[in-house]
Amino acid sequence: MFARAIITSFCLIFVTLASSAELAILHVYTGWRDAASFKRISEYFDGRENTSDTTILRTHPAQRTGFYFLVRVANPGGPRTVQARLEIIGDTSAKPVVHTFAVPLKSGEIVLQLGLTGTDWTDAKANPVAWKLELTESDGQVLATEKSYLWEKPAAP
Repeated sequence: MFARAIITSFCLIFVTLASSAELAILHVYTGWRDAASFKRISEYFDGRENTSDTTILRTHPAQRTGFYFLVRVANPGGPRTVQARLEIIGDTSAKPVVHTFAVPLKSGEIVLQLGLTGTDWTDAKANPVAWKLELTESDGQVLATEKSYLWEKPAAP
């Protein structure tokens, strides 16, 4: 009976530590993608987009062409939904444009494609001047952040 209580206590401690483990953004790659680059052979048969193991979220879900942020995330905790808050500074304004996505995360490493599509990004040759990505809880608590080099001014010497 005592051994069962000890084993149960260790299991509860392990579950608590695993669920409180920190979410991390491992890599962010950016670039333009044409709609055709998403098409797989299976789509010709059933008409549905095949995303494999990638979560693809777009500002205009019906339109695939656009500027994408390919994000690799490590989620050591259990499955959950977080908010991806993407701030972008373009070449026409110094004020950031904000896009948010509800992101379902599985446990382990996840690949996300966050797409600025339709009227949100129309120029295949344009790149953002600077960007910042935050993954947050529903209450706004920041879990992980990644930003481009130009997002903030360097510290004064």
